[in-house]
Amino acid sequence: MLIKIICVGKIKEKFYRDAVLEYSKRLSRYTKLEIVECADEKTPDNASDELCQQIKSREGERILGRIKDGDYVIALAIDGRTYSSEALSDHLDKLMQGGKSTIVLVIGGSLGLSRAVLARANEKLSFSALTFPHQLMRVILLEQIYRAFRIIKGEPYHK
Repeated sequence: MLIKIICVGKIKEKFYRDAVLEYSKRLSRYTKLEIVECADEKTPDNASDELCQQIKSREGERILGRIKDGDYVIALAIDGRTYSSEALSDHLDKLMQGGKSTIVLVIGGSLGLSRAVLARANEKLSFSALTFPHQLMRVILLEQIYRAFRIIKGEPYHK
């Protein structure tokens, strides 16, 4: 089983990098984890809608280049389905038990994900109607995946 997280941009702040490393280490007990960073595009202030679409499209091409045909893709999107931690755990467990060998979770850049990436996704997942910095979202996602595996294994977790 491989969990692959594809994200746009690099993590600049040390405290985020430390948190990503910590959750990556914890997850290594349960699954293989791969984090793939795709280059982000600079978005000028007051960028037009057309320019924003072009930027998302270029970032989307980089993301799609990292997804294989058989991958099960979950795009993080504000309009996606929300789960409780227990329900997300159950969902991931069913995907794994159903033979999905690679689950790819995609975090877009500051403008979100391109239409092409959303069209390739098997489903969309939302953590909240709130907007989070994509660097923080990576930490939140890793923590929830770790929590899901603890629940799947029947191990204690913080409620």
